[in-house]
Amino acid sequence: MKIRGAPAIASLAALSIASYLSRATKQTPTPAFLDSLESLEAHLAPIFDHLYSSRPTAVNLGGAIARLRGVLASAKEKQTSSAAYDAADGAAAAHSSVESVVQGLIAEGRAVADEDVGRNKTMGRIGADWILDNAQKNGFDTSNGLNVLTVCNTGSLATSGYGTALGIITHLHEVGKLRRAYYTQSTPYHQGSRLTALELKTLQIPSTMICDSMVGSLFQHESIHAVVVGADRVAKNGDTANKIGTYNAAVIAKRHRVPFVVCCPVSTLDLSIPDGSAIPIEYRPPIEACLVRGRIVSREGGGGIEEAAQAIVQITPDLALEDHGVFNPSFDVTPSELIAAIVTEKGVAERAPQATSISVSEVS
Repeated sequence: MKIRGAPAIASLAALSIASYLSRATKQTPTPAFLDSLESLEAHLAPIFDHLYSSRPTAVNLGGAIARLRGVLASAKEKQTSSAAYDAADGAAAAHSSVESVVQGLIAEGRAVADEDVGRNKTMGRIGADWILDNAQKNGFDTSNGLNVLTVCNTGSLATSGYGTALGIITHLHEVGKLRRAYYTQSTPYHQGSRLTALELKTLQIPSTMICDSMVGSLFQHESIHAVVVGADRVAKNGDTANKIGTYNAAVIAKRHRVPFVVCCPVSTLDLSIPDGSAIPIEYRPPIEACLVRGRIVSREGGGGIEEAAQAIVQITPDLALEDHGVFNPSFDVTPSELIAAIVTEKGVAERAPQATSISVSEVS
C-alpha cells in the first residue's frame, strides 16, 4: 500500500520498467539480458508476472503490462518476418534490434503515465458537465453550486495528476459550480481522511469530512446533488469494483434518489468479463483493519500536537486474525443498477430508466 489508486499503480509499474531498462542501458559491461531479444524477453517475463499479480483488482495494471508485452511481441514478429535478417549480419542486426526494442519499452512505459493527466482533465470536464445538466433537468438551482460526495481518494495522489472522481470535483470548483465537497474517511486505511483531506485543503476547495457510517445522515440533513467515485475495474455490464464502502454509499444514494456517478479511464473498463461476479477482490491482511495511523496529539498542558510524532496504533483487542476474526476486503462491487452514469475520457454512458445494466462499450 505504498502506492495505491488504480491509475497510479499502472503508471508506477510502467515507469519502474522504463527506469530499470534506462539504467541497464548505461551499465558497463552491458547486462547479459540485453544481448538478444530472446534473452530480454526471458528476463522481463517474470518481472511482468510479478507486477501483474501484485494488485489483482485494479485492471489498469494489467493493461499497462499488456502494452509493454505488446512492444516485445511486435518486435519478435518483425524480427521473424524481416528479410534483412540473415546469418551474415545477424549479430549486428540483433544488437540494433534489442536497442530499438528497449527504447520502445522505455517510451511506452513513460507514455502510460504521461497520458493519464490529459485524460483526467477531460473526464473532469465531461463528468462535471453531466452532473450540472442532470441537476438542472431535475429542477435544482445550480446558481450557488452543487454539493458532491466522494469516497476514498481519487485525486493527484491516486493518479498521475488531477484525478478521476476528484477531478470532477476540482473542475466544478474551478468553474465556480461547487458549493461543497463531502468525503468519507474511507476506513480502514483512511484514504479519505489522510489523502483526500490533504488534496482538498491544498486546492482550497470547501470540504467536509464524514465517517463512513454517516452517509445516510448526510443525505437526510444536506442537499447532496451527486456522488462521484473512481473505479478499480468495471465489468461489461457496468458493475464496478471500487474501494470498500462504495457499495454502501451507492445503496443509500439510490434510496435518496441521488445520482451515483463512476469516473474512470477507458483502461479501467474490462469488457472481457460479463459482470461484477468475475472481478477478483483483493483481501488485505486482517491486522490492517485493527490499526489507525497519524500524528500523536497530546492532552497535557491544554492540548497540543507533536508535529513530528507519528504512530500506528492498534485500536481493537487481540483478535483471531487468521481464524475469521476480521473480514477485510479492500474492494466491493457496486451493481450497475445503482449507478446513474459511467464517465470516461470518451464520454458518458448512462443507465436507461428501469435498466439494470450500462453499456460501457459506448465509452470504451
